[in-house]
Amino acid sequence: MDIVLLEDVKALGKKGQVVKVNDGYARNFILPKKLGVEATPKNLNELKLQKANAEKIAAQQLADAKALAEQLEKLSVTVSMKAGEGGRAFGSVSGKEISKAIKDQLKMDIDKKKFLLPEPLKTFGTHEVPIKLHKDVTAKLVVKVVEA
Repeated sequence: MDIVLLEDVKALGKKGQVVKVNDGYARNFILPKKLGVEATPKNLNELKLQKANAEKIAAQQLADAKALAEQLEKLSVTVSMKAGEGGRAFGSVSGKEISKAIKDQLKMDIDKKKFLLPEPLKTFGTHEVPIKLHKDVTAKLVVKVVEA
């Protein structure tokens, strides 16, 4: 029996592949667990439509991420931080604080996990912080750390 896999199945194939399996294996394992469907013309057409819709959605997400990246590159955010003795920074600024500042100042919601900070910012001044908006799009936001 020919089956179109809906998910990756170990030792059988990847999602979207049409594979030939024994009837019993298909009826007792693949079909009940919704790992695949029978490869009829109707099912193949539906899968093609789903794939086309998924590609459209992915293209739209990429375009949205590029537009947001262009917008963020023109903007900057100011984060205030306490100063210790001699004007040295007391503490640090992490992705969480930057995300909160973006939400307060720019009215945008960007997840703190998207900031690619190798380590928190510990000095006053201007820093460029990379933000991974999409697997192919990384924006740079200017963050000004000032003394509170």
